[in-house]
Amino acid sequence: MKKSFRLFDFSQRVDYKTEVLSGVTVALALVPEAVAFAFIAGLSPLTGLYAAFVMGLVTSILGGRPGMISGATGAIAVVIVTLAATQGVEYVFAAVILSGLIQILAGTLKLGKFIRLVPHPVIFGFVNGLAIIIFLSQLDQFKTSEGEWLSGGAAYSFTGLVLLAMAIIWGLPKITKAVPATLTAILVVFVVVAIFGLETKTVGDIASIKGGFPPFHIPSLPFNWDTLSIIFPYSVIMAGVGLIESLLTLNIVDEITETRGRGNKEAVAQGLANVVSGFFSGMGGCAMIGQSLINISSGARARLSGIVASVMLLVFIRFGSNLIEQVPMAALTGLMIMVAIGTFEWASLRTFTKMPKKDVFLMVLVTGVTAVLHNLALAVLIGVVLAALFFAWDNAKRIRARKFIDDQGVKHYEIFGPLFFGSTSAFGEKFDVFNDPKEVIIDFAESRVVDMSAIEALNKITERYQKVGKKVQLRHLSPDCRRLLANADELIEINILEDPTYKLAVDTLA
Repeated sequence: MKKSFRLFDFSQRVDYKTEVLSGVTVALALVPEAVAFAFIAGLSPLTGLYAAFVMGLVTSILGGRPGMISGATGAIAVVIVTLAATQGVEYVFAAVILSGLIQILAGTLKLGKFIRLVPHPVIFGFVNGLAIIIFLSQLDQFKTSEGEWLSGGAAYSFTGLVLLAMAIIWGLPKITKAVPATLTAILVVFVVVAIFGLETKTVGDIASIKGGFPPFHIPSLPFNWDTLSIIFPYSVIMAGVGLIESLLTLNIVDEITETRGRGNKEAVAQGLANVVSGFFSGMGGCAMIGQSLINISSGARARLSGIVASVMLLVFIRFGSNLIEQVPMAALTGLMIMVAIGTFEWASLRTFTKMPKKDVFLMVLVTGVTAVLHNLALAVLIGVVLAALFFAWDNAKRIRARKFIDDQGVKHYEIFGPLFFGSTSAFGEKFDVFNDPKEVIIDFAESRVVDMSAIEALNKITERYQKVGKKVQLRHLSPDCRRLLANADELIEINILEDPTYKLAVDTLA
């Protein structure tokens, strides 16, 4: 009978064999990625590998999303490359520690819930751009160490091995899911290269991964204001990029597994992992969407897979470096290309003629910024800001007023739509001050006074009526609207009868 256990915070059943095999597969995929990201940052390969070990282990044990994999990432590498080049690796370690403290603070203050403000088109764009980045990063494997494209027999053999790995990953699950297709692909390519004695690029050709347990190391630099002024900007950017990428990856894994992770808990875990990484000679990192998808697609759902991946990575570094360095890069390249294909939201292409044009524009823009600039935080920020502006513009045009005069000769203006900075001009145009009767009621049963611009608009309209000797009464304001109006002009008379009650939803899982 198949062994199974219940996941810590979730009710889904997962078996040990799947967790262990998936963890080994992820560990193999982590090696070249960690080395490559360390090179991007201008650091030694072990700095990236140590970060992958520490980040993966801490977040797997303490994180809010079992099954999600963290490690050294390209997004973090791009942020710290300038700091490493100008100040040195000690400043990088200090910046990583400070960024972790910022992330812990963000999680403690429960800021993780703000990831829900990211619109779906922005998430589509982020995922598609990331898929393009993953794919394009694999093209370097088709080049020689001098940067020239492979040619002749070397090109044919490497491409053939890549296609073989891709075919196994694509086809094996259609036959059986008893073993992870990704691990099978790596082993088959390894055996083919060994049997036929093919000359092809291996992990060892990139760099040696031999090392020991990450050494504890307090950053060797002056602890003063000048140091803080140097590392603080990098730390803030790292913290923001790491949280955005981690929480978006968490949302993607949530959708795939149809379970719900805990964003704030994950933010604290990411922060703690970065603090530990900085003290143990690591470059820091965040959640890795590619490796997370490898893990999830292999059937892993528990914390065990991430723990196994981290421990196996350390085992590779300490004891199995000679063997791992012989793994053909073609196998890992095929694996990462299939990850890119699986990451891309192909369904988003079918929505081009069905989604609103502004949403399509957002999706394409975020995809482009992500793919071209490799700046995930900037891409998401641009998308969220534009989405907010589009939303404000749409709501500004929707404010309406239904008008009628009752039996007592009082004119009523029933307002529909939110009154905020974007709709105040249209709101002021709804009133006929000079031709209205002596008494006017503005009914907000179907509206809300949102901000200070709305309060100023109400002050102005009451002043206009006051100048011609007429009286204005506001009705059906919600309690939060009345609080906003507490310091408004005393001439405003508020009828609090039959006011609707608004309650804020409380996120008990955040």
